[in-house]
Amino acid sequence: MKIEKISIHDVFGFRIGQAQNLDAATGCTVIISENGAVCGVDVRGGSPGTRDTDALNPIANRKQVHAVLFAGGSAFGLDAAGGVMRFLEERGIGRDVSVTCVPNVCAAVLFDLKCGDHQVRPDEQMGYAASENAFAGKPFQSGNCGAGTGATLGKTRGMAYAMKGGIGCAALRYGDLVVAAVVAVNCVGDVVEQGKIIAGMRDNDGITFADSECIILEAYQHDKDFFSGKAVDRGTAIEAGDGNTVLACIITNAKLDKAGATRLAAQGQNGIARCIRPAHSVFDGDTVFALCSGIVPATSDAVGILGSRAVEDAIIDAVKSARSLYGYPAFSTFCNSPLPSASDLIQYR
Repeated sequence: MKIEKISIHDVFGFRIGQAQNLDAATGCTVIISENGAVCGVDVRGGSPGTRDTDALNPIANRKQVHAVLFAGGSAFGLDAAGGVMRFLEERGIGRDVSVTCVPNVCAAVLFDLKCGDHQVRPDEQMGYAASENAFAGKPFQSGNCGAGTGATLGKTRGMAYAMKGGIGCAALRYGDLVVAAVVAVNCVGDVVEQGKIIAGMRDNDGITFADSECIILEAYQHDKDFFSGKAVDRGTAIEAGDGNTVLACIITNAKLDKAGATRLAAQGQNGIARCIRPAHSVFDGDTVFALCSGIVPATSDAVGILGSRAVEDAIIDAVKSARSLYGYPAFSTFCNSPLPSASDLIQYR
């Protein structure tokens, strides 16, 4: 038996919706489980922005989660969760408390305020729209959509040398076991495929990669906030910024308890570590959720193997699907067209 790649829409029991403002370069993505799913979370980054994650601790009373939301807008974007809650409450989805139902909605945000219009952030209306799109069955779109609309990556030397990130997905089947991942890529570091950087911090020429890990090592004596301002040359202080992040949600039909779901989320971080260098930096908010619908009995290790692979594949999908926006060149700019000349680079600075 082999691992089979399937569509994200073939994962039974989950709806995925997105909404975005392309002009302002921000958006949100929601993963909904109408019947509720056992949920775990693992936070590895040093700068997370989350909502309602304490209840996911295996010793807490929370039994199920009805939605996980990813949003741009930094901490402002957490407002979008209110729109998801309102949408679900109107449809009777949530925990019955006799006078109404209370949807359990967890959320995590990424920093995209420097990509487009920082005054426009995901709000309750956008969260509601994403939920509507989920129930309307609109196909998931990778790249500059949802929470990936304003995502960027490779910011160790500042935004002038960064590239466009995005959102991606991947789904795998092994026998009856199905595991998928939705990932928003907005990392400090570089994205690597088969040992080669495919997107990340650009060097002075604007068309080759400088290697984020090397720059961080060269500046090991400088303790400086990444988002302090202007771009810098090689060998000087790091200035890329606080508020970066990789957000992932693993969805599966596996039957796991909260401890198992928490372990699955932790195993999903392996997918981030495999293809993002450096991963889990002090300036990233790397957060992985795991939603389990509880249909197919499976061991934690088996689900974890597929989960980490799905996260890795979804990261690559996000980067390869992204398109250049607001002067940030995407993978497609370099791989689907000739390298730009020195004069063309003006548009990227």
